[in-house]
Amino acid sequence: MKYLIKDFEFYLTNEKGSSKNTITSYLRDLNQYALFLEKYHEIKKPDQITRKHLENYMKTLKAKVTAKTQARKLTAIKSFHHFLILEREVDEDITKSFQAPKVEKSLPKVLSIEEVLRILKEVDFNKPMGLRNAALLELIYGSGLRVTELLDIKMEDIHLAHGYIIVHGKGNKERIVPISDMAMSAMRSYITKNRPELLGKEKTSYLFLNQQGSRLSRQGFFKLLKKLAHDAHVETECSPHTLRHSFATHLLENGMDLRTLQTLLGHEDISTTQIYTHISQKRIKEIYQQAHPRAKEDKQNV
Repeated sequence: MKYLIKDFEFYLTNEKGSSKNTITSYLRDLNQYALFLEKYHEIKKPDQITRKHLENYMKTLKAKVTAKTQARKLTAIKSFHHFLILEREVDEDITKSFQAPKVEKSLPKVLSIEEVLRILKEVDFNKPMGLRNAALLELIYGSGLRVTELLDIKMEDIHLAHGYIIVHGKGNKERIVPISDMAMSAMRSYITKNRPELLGKEKTSYLFLNQQGSRLSRQGFFKLLKKLAHDAHVETECSPHTLRHSFATHLLENGMDLRTLQTLLGHEDISTTQIYTHISQKRIKEIYQQAHPRAKEDKQNV
């Protein structure tokens, strides 16, 4: 099984063009699946796996992890079994019509415009990393990028004179994303003043660097954002993806149509983008409840 999982990794990378995060997640889930099959059912070859074995594995997961995690692991397993059919390692796809557990969908958290501005104001330009931090925040919020897309930007992807960058999204699909004036200004300052100092003798074309002159990591950016949000007294849980959600919600609230937003976010399916209409409606209701003098019942006069 481990050799087939290795072949599956090659398939995901070179034929499917899956993202690094997807590949890492799938391989982890499949190695756990293979370990279970070998340990409890003495299965070492894929043609020995039956639907009953898969059912047993999913029952085991049900007692240990959330429905969301179960669904994610099943997605990896289904993709692997589909690959086994393609490779003619098995004659039947035992995962076909196997239902994933129902996952309760929750609306993503978003920041208000005022909260975003408070975080941006916490950037200290007197510190060596101030220009980089400003460019990071202005770009991710101003263009709604995924954190991996943001940190994978290279110098050759930037076209400041024309106001856009080339982004490498999921499945290594490229899209052109406009840059706000504020982001362009912050990036110019960072690229001309701060980045050369960080780069030193290192040779990398990645735009955003850490203090050692290497590509900034997801963890590094996450810690930075957490600290800035804390210092800005923002109570909403804040991550890089929160800024992406906020970007989308704020655009919808200000009149952008759903199709244009879908293109900007790099969503293949518009149903993924439609969740932001629900967020926007929820926020409108909250603002109405707070602002309208007759929105809430006066308990004292009842």
